[in-house]
Amino acid sequence: MPKISDLLWDLAASEVQSRESRTGQDEDAEENNTSLNERTVFFMGSKTGGKTTVLLRFLDRDEAPKPTLALEYTFGRRARGHNTPKDIAHLWELGGGTSLSELVQIPITAHNISSLSVVLVLDLSKPNTLWGTMEKLLNAVRTQVDKVWALSQKSRESKSSRQLGQNRALRVLHKDHPDRELIDPFPVPLLIIGSKFDIFQDFETEKRNVICKTLRFLAHFYGASLIFTSSKSEGMMSKTRGFVSHLAFGTEKGKSVSTDPSKPLVIPAGMDSLSQIGSPPTTDIDIGTLHAKNPLDLWKKVFERIFPPESIRAHKEVKDPAKDPQYSEPQIDSMRAQKDQELSQYKREQSKSWKGLELET
Repeated sequence: MPKISDLLWDLAASEVQSRESRTGQDEDAEENNTSLNERTVFFMGSKTGGKTTVLLRFLDRDEAPKPTLALEYTFGRRARGHNTPKDIAHLWELGGGTSLSELVQIPITAHNISSLSVVLVLDLSKPNTLWGTMEKLLNAVRTQVDKVWALSQKSRESKSSRQLGQNRALRVLHKDHPDRELIDPFPVPLLIIGSKFDIFQDFETEKRNVICKTLRFLAHFYGASLIFTSSKSEGMMSKTRGFVSHLAFGTEKGKSVSTDPSKPLVIPAGMDSLSQIGSPPTTDIDIGTLHAKNPLDLWKKVFERIFPPESIRAHKEVKDPAKDPQYSEPQIDSMRAQKDQELSQYKREQSKSWKGLELET
């Protein structure tokens, strides 16, 4: 008759093997995303750049977009077929542009890192803020991804976001692609959306070309998909919805490609190349004077020479939500007004009492 200790040991060994198997499945989840029932898509980007509009169109909600206060959550569901579990997409949206970038730690966790995707919406009508917005937000996400992987991999060799990006490079670009060693793919799937194309198309041809080439380089360098859109064009929004659906539900990704700067760009990840993009547009700039550290830094310096970044404080004062009409509650607002009045009266009385004490002294 076997000893109880032997049976316990067998149970413990079985549990360890089961956990290791589940962990291995989590690590391969990104490669087999189509088998996942739940995914997380994190929307961020330019302030008032159209993130909410893209999200509402994806969810097929016919309602006017409201300003995102800080970080908002919603979800979408999709049925694969009869008697099968519904796919669920957890959708997070970061408001405030770059001012609330520290909030990325909330939607990016060890629980969802294997099924996480990022949608970066950049306002094409404001090129002077484009690079700064992209850089700060993507750096914030990469830092959080590093932290999450470091914590979740304590018992084994820790992976960095750069290693994750290298793994993605093997899947984004085919093995014979000449740029595989020249790019630095983002650690999680990334979609870059250039919004407000209806305004952008009226820019001067030279400026439009610079923005298009720069965004093509950035998307290719990070192994991201790139698409231009406008809320005033149902055709462009439909294509954008398809790209988001691919991230949220694993649907078929569009294969059409458009690189003509006079038309909306549509470039799925891995469908571009550095040779097709060309060198940075340096017509009136001497590259030798820029002292760039690497290709990414060179493109940044060239772009910011043409579109100098605006000097806006990173943490600009956020509008008081208590005074925002969209969050009005008559009863609560009247009580709040009364309390504000009482507080002002108290401050005035205290100010007088302190002045009296100073005079006596």
